Amino acid sequence: MVKIGIVTGSTRDARLNGQVAEYVLQKAQNLNIEGAEFEIVDIKDYDLPIFNEAMPPAMANKQYEGEENQRWSEKIDSLDGYIYITPEYNKAVSPALKNALDYLGSEWSDKAAGIVGYGSTLGVAATLNLRTILSNMNVATVGPFGAFNLFTDFEEMTTFRPAEVHNATIQAVIETTVNWSKGLKSIRG
Repeated sequence: MVKIGIVTGSTRDARLNGQVAEYVLQKAQNLNIEGAEFEIVDIKDYDLPIFNEAMPPAMANKQYEGEENQRWSEKIDSLDGYIYITPEYNKAVSPALKNALDYLGSEWSDKAAGIVGYGSTLGVAATLNLRTILSNMNVATVGPFGAFNLFTDFEEMTTFRPAEVHNATIQAVIETTVNWSKGLKSIRG
C-alpha cells in the first residue's frame, strides 16, 4: 500500500488550491487504484512559522525544535508520494509552500511527486520552479502535470470549474505518481 498526500500550496485566506485539491482527491478516489490511499495534506493546518531552526533540516535527523515542525515531519514521513497543488505567485511557488518544503530534509527523499499548477498562465512557471526545488530534495517528479487557467477553469477567478479536457492529464498525474511511489518505496527499505 502506498499513501499519497495531496499537498496544498497556499495558506492565504482567499486561496483556491483547496478546491483543486478536492478535485484531485475525488479523481483519485474514482480511479480506485489498488494499493493506493489518498489524503489532502493542508499546509495551513500545520501553522509553520517562517523557517528559523538552528539546525539545517538535512542535519537534524528528524529531530526538530518546534511542535509544529515535529508534527509536519511525522506527516510527511508517513507518506510515500505527493501530488502538489501549487498556485503561481510571481512566476514561482508560493512562499508558504517553499517554507513548508524547507522545514524538512530526509522526509522528502526518494519519493515521487506529481504537480498540479494553476494561475493566469496555467501555473507552468510555478510547476517548473517546484520541479527544481524537489530535485534538490531527491524527489522524483513525474512527467505529466496539471495546468489550470484562472480565466477559463475558474468562474470569476473564484470557483473551480475545470474543463473536461483536463481529465486525462489529471488521471495520468495520479496514476504515474502512484506507480513511481510504489517503485521508490522499495529503495527506501
